[in-house]
Parts: sequence; structure tokens; C-alpha cells
Amino acid sequence: MFANPFKTGRRTLGLLTLSLFAFALTFTACKDEENPITVPTGQTITQFVAGNNFSLLNAAVTKAGLATTLSGTGPFTLFAPTDDAFRAAGFADAAAVNAAADTTLRRILLYHVVSGSLPASAIPTSQTALPTSLSANGTVYVSKAASTSGTGVSVNGARVVQADGQATNGIVHAIDQVLMPPAGNILQIAQRDTSLSLLTAAALRGGALVTGALSGTATALTVLAPTNAAFRAAGFPTVAAINLAPEATLTAVLTNHVIANARAYSPTLTNGPITTFGGGAVTATVGTGSSVTLLSRGNGTNVSNVLANSPTARNRDISATNGVIHKIDRVLLP
Repeated sequence: MFANPFKTGRRTLGLLTLSLFAFALTFTACKDEENPITVPTGQTITQFVAGNNFSLLNAAVTKAGLATTLSGTGPFTLFAPTDDAFRAAGFADAAAVNAAADTTLRRILLYHVVSGSLPASAIPTSQTALPTSLSANGTVYVSKAASTSGTGVSVNGARVVQADGQATNGIVHAIDQVLMPPAGNILQIAQRDTSLSLLTAAALRGGALVTGALSGTATALTVLAPTNAAFRAAGFPTVAAINLAPEATLTAVLTNHVIANARAYSPTLTNGPITTFGGGAVTATVGTGSSVTLLSRGNGTNVSNVLANSPTARNRDISATNGVIHKIDRVLLP
């Protein structure tokens, strides 16, 4: 009698399957012992910076001795300047970063760190003051504006170009500028800037009302600061010429350059009128890219441009302890 071929085939196939399954288990076990599978773990902020195209920031973190600090428990939010941001701030490459003083880099970098994990979705549309968490450098100001491109989030005028990098001890937001800690109040910064020496002379000539406002701490101010070239074009070529002008005239002109109760960083400026401290109106026009022009009643059709930053000069979004400064290329006449 012949055996049923289909029944025999099924039994043979079953035995073969069991044998192959047992062999696979044995092979896998041997492989696991020789090459154990490593489950990927999260990255600290230090590791995130090192592994995500922040080469100049990584060099700065290493040079400043902050790798351990940014690997700490946190949580922290790091506003991380891109390589282009470092180059725009005058750090052409890693060699330029390494040539900077450790203490200088440390002071700058710690100004980019605030406490807590702050995703872009949690940032309100109004300006929010956030104390820096690892230093006594002061406060950064985070804002969110409606945007058809990008995140709409900015900090001290630096735009967040990529948000919400996740680290085990916080969040990383890539920004397009290096943030500089305030170097004093508005008057002190103007006094140290050689391109604003005529503005400084005009402020001193304007008397206590002007100097008191520019050096005070009671309120936040935005100052539209005409450069020396702007003053010369307006008929004030020298300090002597400024000192000959009537005090009331200078006071009226200078207060037309101050926005009271506001830290108006450039990404937060919008089209329309701005009421100045002197009671006048300046009309702002925000163009494509980062262009901003200003028009005051006394200027006729001659607009003033908010100067762009360069690797050798910071001209806009200059943070002070009591406000922010933007250099402009014309005097805004009331």
C-alpha cells in the first residue's frame, strides 16, 4: 500500500520548518552575544550641538569650558547661533573662536541659556522677559509675530530659524544672530560708540530730561540713534555746532527718536505710525528681508534707514539694560 503523498509531504514540511526555526533562534542568540544591540539614547544639549551642524557654537562651548554645564540636569532652553550667525558676528571660523578669550566666550554663551524647556508653541505673541539662568548677564526678550515663513519667534532681535530641537535636558532653538549681553544703559553705550559721538553730544546738550531718560531704569526705551553721518547731513557737522543749537530744539529732535515703554526689536516692528516720546509720529515701513525705513513729518519724503548689522559693526537690536538701540542714517525731524 502506498502512503498518502500529501500527508507525508505535510509531515516533512512541518519537521523542516521546526528545524529552521530552531536554527534561527540559535543563530540569533549567538549573534546577540557577539554583537549586542545598542538602543539609541537621547542627547544632552552639549551632544545635540556637537552633532547637528553647529560647528562654531560647538567650538565656542568647548573653548569656554561649558560642555559639562550644558550636559547638566536642567532643563534649559538654548538659543543656539548658527555658523552663519557666528560668521556675521566676526567669528570667521573655529580658529577665530579659539582666539577669543575664554571669559568673553563664556559670558556671551551663557547669555543664550534660560531655565526650563520652552517650545516655540509655548511662546506668547506678546514680548516675554526671560532671565538668563546660568549667569548674571541679565534678561533676554522673546517675542512671537505672525509669519508666513519661518517660526515667527525672535529673541533680542535674533530670529529663530529652526525650533524645538529635543535634548534630554532641554530644548535647542537655532537663531540667526549671536546675542550680545548688555554693555550698560543706552547713554553709556552711546558714549562708548565712536559712530554716535554727535548723538551723545546732543543728548548732553539736551539736558537732564534727555540724559535722565537715556540712563534711567524706570522704563524700557527704544532709541532710533542717528549716526554721526546722519547728524552731519542734518546740518550738525561738529560737537561745536550742536552746542550752539538751542537746548529746546535739540530736546524736541532727540525725543522724536525715542519710543517709550517698549523694547522694539526689529523683527517686532510692523508697518504704520509710531508715537514717539516727544509726542510726534514716525511711520515705519518693513520691507522684504530685514529692511526697515522710517519717515518723520519734518523729513518730507526723505526716509531714514535702520542700518543692518555687519561683521564689523552691530547697528540694530543693540541691547541695553534699559532698552534697545537701532542706528539710523538720517535725523528724524519733528
